[in-house]
Parts: sequence; C-alpha cells; structure tokens
Amino acid sequence: MSTTQVSGDATTGASAATGIQARFEVTALPVADVDRAKEFYQRLGWRLDIDFKPSPDTRGVQFTPPGSPASIQFGEGTTAMTPGSIDGLQLIVEDIAAAREDLISRGVDVSEIWHLEPGKGPQPGPDPEGRSYFTRASFSDPDGNDWQIQQVTERLPGRVSRGDVDALSRLLHETSEHHGSFEAASPPHEWSDWYAAYFDAREAGSTPDEADAAADQYMAEVKGTVASRP
Repeated sequence: MSTTQVSGDATTGASAATGIQARFEVTALPVADVDRAKEFYQRLGWRLDIDFKPSPDTRGVQFTPPGSPASIQFGEGTTAMTPGSIDGLQLIVEDIAAAREDLISRGVDVSEIWHLEPGKGPQPGPDPEGRSYFTRASFSDPDGNDWQIQQVTERLPGRVSRGDVDALSRLLHETSEHHGSFEAASPPHEWSDWYAAYFDAREAGSTPDEADAAADQYMAEVKGTVASRP
C-alpha cells in the first residue's frame, strides 16, 4: 500500500474548491439545571427559539445570540457530557468594551479585557497594536461552560463567504411587501432607509411584524417620517 503526500497548498485548494455548502448551525451545551440555564441566557438578551419536550424524558431549549447565524441548545436527556465541560466558545464583537459593559449591566461576571501575545500567552489589557482577533474577555454560564468574547474588526482574507443569493432575494421580496403599506401611508421618503431598518431587525432575529414596527419607529425617530397607518 503506497501513501501519497499531499502538500498544504493542495489540501487548502481542494477544500476551497468544494461546491457543497455546510453551515455550522448549533452547538450543544451540557447543563445540570435547564431552567437555571434558560434564565441565564434569557438575561443575556438572546432570542429563545424553542423550549419543547419531544418525549416525557427529554427537553430541548435553543437560544440564538443577536445577529448570530448559529445557536446553542441544551436540555434534559440530550447529551451525556458533563455539565460545564465546554470551554472556549467564542462570541465575535466589533467593540469588546461595549459588549463587556452590556454583559455586566445584565448581571454577568465578566473578566477584565485581555489579549493574546504570541509566545507569551494571555496578557492584561487590549492588544496594544489593535490587531483583530487578539483582544478578548471571558465569562461562564452557571454550569461553568466558558465563553470568550473576541473583538474582530477585520476578517481574515476569505473568511467570509458570499451570501445566499436565494435567501437574500426572498428577504428583499418580503421587505418590499411590508414597505408597501408604509409607503402608501407616509410622505415622500428614501425607501432605502426603511429597507435598511427592516433588514437590520430581521437579521437580529425579529419576526416580520416586529421588523415592520422597528422600521416604522426608525423612520419616525431618526428620519422624521411618520406613517398615518390605520
């Protein structure tokens, strides 16, 4: 049996060339007390997607952080992992100081800001060079599952792939339908302002009706355009 060595460049090229999309959707968290964990993640302001009991011996709860395409799940009878055994989960933010203050205001015990120094490991304070990916803070849920907040202001080349054109098309169509009633009941305005507010709300997890209301509120408070809806 012969073995052919594959270079790093060849391996990377083969991976990048695949046409199959595989989106990371959910990670499981092991918790000892489902209701305690549910209360904690609700307090963070994360969206509760579902809390259900598919059988008498199992329960599943799912949360999604604001703006995140991936979610967390925990429950009863869903995993054999030891509660609190997950380490190094990462939340990506653009402004780590603001994110840390928001968590503290919600009663979360968050570490001081620190940064990774190559060859030295964790060092106190933000990265002195302001490098993306280096500055972090950390906190744990009540079971001890560890989260790191990571400040990312500039992505690695190729890290963000092209969007789902079909999904974007559906969202555009939905937005245009909801904007129609606002347009009919409001004075002249830039349609792109309402669209942007609606998009932002939908991508943050709002329902279409919630996004509709959020866009109306934005136009009234920021743009001074008030619709006379019935």
